[in-house]
This record gives sequence, structure tokens and C-alpha cells, in this order.
Amino acid sequence: MLPLLQLVPAKLLNSSCSLEKTLQCSCSFHGIPTPSVQWWMGGVPVGVDGMDGSLQVTSTMLGPWANSTISLTEEPEMGMRLLCEGKNQNGTHALSILLMSRKSSLAAQAFVKGLIQGAIYAGIVIALLFLCLLPLIVKHIRKKQAKKAAAIRAKKSSKVRASQELEMSLKPEEPGKPVVATFSESRILEKQDKRAS
Repeated sequence: MLPLLQLVPAKLLNSSCSLEKTLQCSCSFHGIPTPSVQWWMGGVPVGVDGMDGSLQVTSTMLGPWANSTISLTEEPEMGMRLLCEGKNQNGTHALSILLMSRKSSLAAQAFVKGLIQGAIYAGIVIALLFLCLLPLIVKHIRKKQAKKAAAIRAKKSSKVRASQELEMSLKPEEPGKPVVATFSESRILEKQDKRAS
């Protein structure tokens, strides 16, 4: 009597993609009974061991192993999905691959590179502009500070004069105290005394 083989659902054990002249993707499934492999491109099944202009599928089965490779000779459309599906009566296992155009990745890289260069150049221009304007900014600030200082000095001197005048007006004159005057002032005082008498 032969021992019963244990049934094993299809399971993806290995997958890879490489890009040289063409894009090649491979899937390896294991299961008992041996899984069948089906490729799907953009939701449409691709024939096994067949050629479809831009697609070529090659599959091999050995014992519980099923290996399949798909080759794309033309560049895929942006965002196209490639699906590798292995199934047997006990289960299904699949791998979805999102295909990107080589041109689109280069365009994105060029955009990012340009964006970084633009940011660096903008930083340099701003720094140079600041360095050129720095003397004008300093001159403007010093002018403002000088005006403020002059206004404060003028305010202080007017307060000092006002307080001195206030002190002089409040100070009583002492009778009989000699008044010291210059020669010209004393002549004016003498003339005033003569007129008064």
C-alpha cells in the first residue's frame, strides 16, 4: 500500500525581477499537487509558453515545483500591474508587481535634483543680497539711534533749563546785597539810576 501524499496549498517561495535589455520577472511556487502558474498583465491573463509581441512567458514544472518567467520586450505603461499567480486545488498564492517606466523615474530624479539645486542657489542669492544690504541696514539703524539720542538730549536740556528758570524765579532777592555786574552792565545801571532821580 502506498502512503498518502500530504496535500500542500500553492505557496510562492521565490520571486525576482531584473532589467537588462528586457524586463524579466520570475516566480517559483511549491505545492502538492504541483501548482499551475498564470501571469496577468493589467488584469488580462497572459498565455503560458506563448508569445504576445511584447510578452514572452516560459514555465517549467518539476515535482512539486513550478517556475515561470515573463519577459517584457517593450517598456510598460506607467503604473501597469503584473501579477504572478500560483494555484492548486488546495489554495492560491499571488505576487503583484507595480511596473514603472524608466523614463518616469528619470524625470522624477531630474525634478528632485533641479529642486535641490534651485534651493541651494536661492540660499546663495539671499545670502549675497543680505551681505550687500548689510551696510545700508547698519547705516539706517545708526541714524535712527542718533535721532533718538538727540531727541532725548533736547528733552533733557529743556527740562534742565526749565528747572533752572524755576529756581531763579523762586529765589528771593536779598536787599542790600551787592550785585556783581560787568562794566557795560554797570554803566547801564548808572544811567538808569540817574534817570530815576
